Amino acid sequence: MHCHQDLVSFLGCGLILAGVWHLVYHKKSQSSYGRYMAQSPPARTVPARLAWFLQEMPAFIIPLLLILTTHKSTIMGKYMLLGTFCVHYFQRTFVYSLLMRGKPFPLSVMVAAGLFCSLNGFLQGHYLLHCAQFDDEWFTGYCFKIGLLLFYIGMAINIHSDFILRNLRKPKEVIYKIPTGGLFEYVSGANYLGEIVEWFGYAVATWSFPALSFALFTLCFIGPRAYYHHRFYLEKFKDYPKFRKALVPFIF
Repeated sequence: MHCHQDLVSFLGCGLILAGVWHLVYHKKSQSSYGRYMAQSPPARTVPARLAWFLQEMPAFIIPLLLILTTHKSTIMGKYMLLGTFCVHYFQRTFVYSLLMRGKPFPLSVMVAAGLFCSLNGFLQGHYLLHCAQFDDEWFTGYCFKIGLLLFYIGMAINIHSDFILRNLRKPKEVIYKIPTGGLFEYVSGANYLGEIVEWFGYAVATWSFPALSFALFTLCFIGPRAYYHHRFYLEKFKDYPKFRKALVPFIF
């Protein structure tokens, strides 16, 4: 398969525009799932674990299929970078989804998320395997090393923060509690901060427009959710730590 550069540019620009649209459209309210679901739930919902498994899986399966059906390149760093992308979605699909506790997802949210993961999985995989041009020195350079370091630091923050949130409540409890420990001591959206750091690290490691567009989309999509979580905690708990910020320690 040859590089479809026009398609790559179209999808990359689409991610950025979709992120900006989400930022503007949800300026006053958040997507209707989780704690922000309407009092009268949608008629069609999917159990949270199943929904997360199905919607995240394409972002793991599609790049993997592209790797298996592509003529092997002599530049193994490409496979390392795409493998890094797959590591995140393996964890989200086969680990996080099976451990999570939460309200059922609206079917429409699951389908939209699955479509996004399919397109993004194809975009990142196709670009790295068929469009990216790296020389051997790139994979010993600072961008590659710093980017991967940021990615795995962000992933560690994300997984640890999810662990804290998951263990806040006992099974079948539906009350909300103040998260503590880790970066939750500094921000209300520590799990979101970790994921944002991940994808900006990935963008640095690949130094590519598709990865940057995905990082910007992630910031626009879950950044506001961290802000609304922060506002939710402040309104619900009078003893909520006043020094704690929404997303960026000591700043915002």
